Amino acid sequence: MSAKYTTVKKYFDMDLWTEQQVRRAVVKNWITVEEFKKITGKDY
Repeated sequence: MSAKYTTVKKYFDMDLWTEQQVRRAVVKNWITVEEFKKITGKDY
């Protein structure tokens, strides 16, 4: 699990972050593509 996975997931679940912001977390290498799918339920 990536270091920032828990934070990104929490923000998304609380509607503080949009799907686009979670995508940017992948670009910044905060989370992986697989973790993106776990968080959003969508393919990257």
